[in-house]
Amino acid sequence: MSGRRSTDSPVAVSTSGRTIDVVDTIERRQFGLRTSPEASPTRVDRDRVGFPVDVAVELTVDRITLPTVVGVYVRDRTGDLVVHVEHYADEELPAGRYVLEIDGPIKLYLRVAGPLGVAANGSETTIALESETDVILGARSRHRSPAATVSTTAEPTDVMAAVSSFGSALKTTTVERSYPTLRGHPPAVVLGDDLDVPPSLVPPETGVRIELPAEHRYVFAAAPLAFYLGATVVEADEPRLVTDAGFSYPLGTGRRFEEAVERTLKQVFFLDCLTRTEGRFPVDLAERERFERRTSHELDFAALYERPLASQVEAYLDVPYSTVEPLLPRWKLTAELQRDPANVELLPFFVDDLAVVRTTEPNRVSATDAATEHVRGLFTRSAGEAVPAAERVSLSQTASMEHVWAGDGIPLRASKALSAAYENRLRREPSVDGIDITVVCNDPAMNAERTLLEGVYGSRDRLAVETTVRQELSTDELARLLASRTDFLHYVGHIDADGFECPDGRLDAASLDSVGVDAFLLNACTSYEQGAALIEAGSVGGIVTLDVIADEDALRAGYLLGSLLNRGFPLRAALEVVRRDSLVAAQYLVLGDGGVTVAQAESGTPFLGRLEERADDYELDLESYVVNQRGMGSLVRPAIEGVESYFLNSGTVGPFRLSAGALCDFLGLETVPLWYRDELRWSDELRDDLRLTDRRT
Repeated sequence: MSGRRSTDSPVAVSTSGRTIDVVDTIERRQFGLRTSPEASPTRVDRDRVGFPVDVAVELTVDRITLPTVVGVYVRDRTGDLVVHVEHYADEELPAGRYVLEIDGPIKLYLRVAGPLGVAANGSETTIALESETDVILGARSRHRSPAATVSTTAEPTDVMAAVSSFGSALKTTTVERSYPTLRGHPPAVVLGDDLDVPPSLVPPETGVRIELPAEHRYVFAAAPLAFYLGATVVEADEPRLVTDAGFSYPLGTGRRFEEAVERTLKQVFFLDCLTRTEGRFPVDLAERERFERRTSHELDFAALYERPLASQVEAYLDVPYSTVEPLLPRWKLTAELQRDPANVELLPFFVDDLAVVRTTEPNRVSATDAATEHVRGLFTRSAGEAVPAAERVSLSQTASMEHVWAGDGIPLRASKALSAAYENRLRREPSVDGIDITVVCNDPAMNAERTLLEGVYGSRDRLAVETTVRQELSTDELARLLASRTDFLHYVGHIDADGFECPDGRLDAASLDSVGVDAFLLNACTSYEQGAALIEAGSVGGIVTLDVIADEDALRAGYLLGSLLNRGFPLRAALEVVRRDSLVAAQYLVLGDGGVTVAQAESGTPFLGRLEERADDYELDLESYVVNQRGMGSLVRPAIEGVESYFLNSGTVGPFRLSAGALCDFLGLETVPLWYRDELRWSDELRDDLRLTDRRT
């Protein structure tokens, strides 16, 4: 088959020798399957798969090898789960017809006839058939985009009607909607002169409504909960959650209201995740084991699974929040919005992340409070002035992994959302090519960072990554590069108030009609304004600086950020990790859509480890980060022999106890960052050091 993208599918399938490459053309995700013998796929009707897919092909093989270990759910012809295979498993299945659901970076389905075997070690999974057999392969993109657009006025009651339409995106009202792939993206919202909700956006009949005073701050904060519950939002004097059966749950007022909504969303979502283990994916979930072991409150999950949504909510909210709070996954995102009706247009994107939404007015801070003072080297990336301190905004504390501000001013220790970034994301052009990364070094004195980056980007054996390095570009050359298509730009050089410094002058990004760069890191002093201009012209997200940065500090930050982005960390998460390593990272800021990823993590979920030596072994904690393709509610299972349970994918799992040998095996599976002896290290380097230690002892 050709690698050219079909006009009716976001997924492309192509072959190269014995490798079948499946590419999500929107999200730039890749998954390569090795076959035996060499296969020649032909396009077939998608209905032959039996599950929703974007493309389906038929091929004849006797063996398929997956490049990583991912969950493989084997179902019989009725859809019942026969066996689940992941790390260190080996299953033999008798004659019969099966569908294998493969939970990779792109959702895959294999319809096969047995007998067959499915085996996984620590690094790959093999599906072996008795002889050459016709197999149907289906693939589905994890891309989520609004199916329609709602227009609303600034009137709070109209905004309520717009938010009530969000639940129409749910693909189910069962507890399985706690899986991100079954939630769908809420409809887009535009602020206009009239309320216009397309007839197709009918909210589900869940029997739940949320009653609120007609004020923007109430509606904005309640939007994620209304979406997740498929609830309608109506005007009332006092905030409360109500069901058709007569159940009423007060939600408080003022700041207490936002806290009550946050707690309600987290509690219902979490207990749905526990209840769903009684359904189509009956995995051993660590959080359920802990809930049942550590709490005195009993829930009959099997009975709850069969009950309607409204009845489940009533049962869940009978459990004290203090009972579930210690067991909750760490939430991905808190979105803080200025009380401006225009922010309704950003609301669907935050709701898609199940973000905690708060509203506030900017609290401007002085220059002394704006940032931690750091020593500026004699040699810096620019002589430009810092962004005026009067524009800095202090936000409330959050326990979420990421924090975003939508409003005037520049937030401290949070990213800044720009509506243009999300619009650009929706217009993102499909591409069947690999990931394109461009490094530009426009000052020969900074070649040390360029040299480091050449060894970082594209250092992935299983991903098609093309890295281009350019140096000392003129204004015309840089303008052409910015206008051309590339997934990520890492810029090293000087930027000041007049733009990017080039050998022949300055290039102001605000002068560009359009930009083809999806994401960027402008590792130059005071690059905020140029980054904002790139987003207005077409980029989706980027990392910029707010102040003058010493070259040594910038080199360290640029190297770490590049390394983390290359290993699947989103922009916001990458910067949060670097902030733990360096005080100077307080001068960096994520602009636009901070959920953008440059590359994919090999296991699908990026991890940050913390390793401690003990007397006879090691203790390992793993912090997992949510990415757009694996949202809140996804599962992770570390590839550690003896770990049988799954974990919800946001926050810290562990600790795990490993011998030196078992630790070296684990560190060899995937390159991940780890804190070790108060230093941020990379697992492949650390593995080599530990092996040397073993030999010396």
